[in-house]
Amino acid sequence: MIPQKTVQEILETAKVEDVVQDFVNLRRRGVNMIGLCPFHHEKTPSFTVSPTKNLFKCFGCGKGGDPARFIMEHENLSFPDALKYLARKYRIEIEEVELTPEMAAAQQEEESLYIVNEYARQFFEDQLFKTDIGKSVGLNYFKERGFREETIKKFGLGFAPKEGDVFTQKATQAGYKLDYLKKLGLTSRYDKDFFRNRVMFTIHNLSGKPIAFAGRIMEKDPKAPKYINSPETDVYVKNKILYGAFHAKKAIRQLDECILVEGYTDVISLHQAGIENVVASSGTSLTEGQISLIKRFTPNIKILYDGDPAGVKAALRGLDMVLEKDMNVKVVLIPDKEDPDSYLQKIGATAFQEFIGQQAQDFILFKTNLLLGEVKGDPVKKAGLVRDIVDSIARVPDPFKRSFYVKECARVMELEEEVLVSETNKAVRQVLQKKQFERQKEQGTQLSIVPEDGQGNPLPDLEVLPPQPARPTAAGHEFQERDIVRILIEAGSQIYDEKENITVAEFILSNIEEVLEDFDNKLYQQVARECHNMVVAHETLSPQYFIGHTDPNISELAVDLLHSPFEYSPGWEERDLYLTSQKMPEQNFTRDSLSSLRQFKLRKIIRLCEKNQERLKELKDGGDMGQLMRLLKVQTRLHEMRNELAKELGTVVLK
Repeated sequence: MIPQKTVQEILETAKVEDVVQDFVNLRRRGVNMIGLCPFHHEKTPSFTVSPTKNLFKCFGCGKGGDPARFIMEHENLSFPDALKYLARKYRIEIEEVELTPEMAAAQQEEESLYIVNEYARQFFEDQLFKTDIGKSVGLNYFKERGFREETIKKFGLGFAPKEGDVFTQKATQAGYKLDYLKKLGLTSRYDKDFFRNRVMFTIHNLSGKPIAFAGRIMEKDPKAPKYINSPETDVYVKNKILYGAFHAKKAIRQLDECILVEGYTDVISLHQAGIENVVASSGTSLTEGQISLIKRFTPNIKILYDGDPAGVKAALRGLDMVLEKDMNVKVVLIPDKEDPDSYLQKIGATAFQEFIGQQAQDFILFKTNLLLGEVKGDPVKKAGLVRDIVDSIARVPDPFKRSFYVKECARVMELEEEVLVSETNKAVRQVLQKKQFERQKEQGTQLSIVPEDGQGNPLPDLEVLPPQPARPTAAGHEFQERDIVRILIEAGSQIYDEKENITVAEFILSNIEEVLEDFDNKLYQQVARECHNMVVAHETLSPQYFIGHTDPNISELAVDLLHSPFEYSPGWEERDLYLTSQKMPEQNFTRDSLSSLRQFKLRKIIRLCEKNQERLKELKDGGDMGQLMRLLKVQTRLHEMRNELAKELGTVVLK
């Protein structure tokens, strides 16, 4: 176990913006930062990071919390493992308390797949650098490709020996379970090594952990595939992974562009040459998961294709889904009989960067020019080309971009712009109808008419967010109770009165102590009671305590209360406009506490008035006269208290 002192140090050191930016492309908006949520698909950013509060919150899917919670959710880690991740990131040394056998077994079960893959990565590396066959075959191959030793180690390259079960024997002797070796595809069902006599490429997740391997054959064998890959597992889903993403993510964010190539060696060569914002689709067409992964870091993608026109044409068919994600796609055609790796080696890094910068063409215009070269004046084929181009333009969700593409393509194809506009509008309507039909089919409802504007044009497609978690309603007095709890969590330890040296929590709880049992919302009551107990025990209230609370309901509530979807207009900061008559709202704990407390007490007094009035009605018809008089006095006093509070608030008119 990790000592509590170290846990506290990790949580206090970790900065949410640093942690999140390793996985999500954020941009500044006022005091906060926003980006596309990594936990659900969205087109419009609803994922917010608050550096001042050290919190993240998605107002689309509802996920939120501190840096540790983000790592737990994103990397599917336990709390201790998330702490270890953050400790490594911030170079905090952890001296763990010795684990019990039960704890060790549970931890090993949870991390077993990653652990076995790391062992395999190290085995393949040792075979490459420490064995004669590895050096002569594997290392020689990589060096012929121009890879330096530090690059080879950085990308986790290795060599799998030819013998049938060398790895499996060593792994089982080292204590690794055969079941895990088979599940990861490292060992075949016949207890033989899956990868044999191949140079090995390690595939990492975004955190840098080995999750799979690819092996390239070293012998010419027409019956054997050139590359073989690990099967999909709990830690490796191929259509959501891009080779090199771990090494490229920082450069992609900084340059606001992702370069996509086809092969492993292309990525490694470009990275070694200083072009680090590069990833590979590993020989497959781009999938929706891979596109979403890129868009988390940048909306700009530049795709490098080998110079085979037939292959390029086939590859372009799968790029319409990139346009649907509202990404900016450019295409670079590498000269014929070359690939990015070979062409880089041929002309050098500087010339290569200049080449891809100068030759990059917008995807739709590139596709138009490419297909025009095939029709050669044939009107029938040209009509087919128009339909193909229109179908791609219709995928673009931004109407301004669509308008630009229509204008440019009409010019290139020597076609009347009005004709292309009409055809594009039809295609857009068909795309929207198809999407709506698919959504309603999933929901089990009948297809309805696609919404249109006043001129018969379809409205932009609406994004369907996943169901949001249920949140407490503001029935009864819950709104005031929620506000009281918000202040206790956010500012409980702040000083309310410097002369009396009393905290905000002490002031509020001393005023509501007698009505703690009357809370309508049980969760709010639970938090208020816990705050009361902590104040009595002279323990410090802090937002971090509640964010990291062991009760997930309290933790989620704390994040919701601390992270507001509203923020100041950028003009406030840009023009140095600040309040002069009082403190800024988020710093005005005294006024905020007093106002909320008055509202809370007013609501409770009104309720007491209503209950007392009901008892008076019951006693009027032959009740105890003495009791009736006592209740009348109580009612008079309650009305006085009610009116005093209303006057102090100045916002409530009572009859």
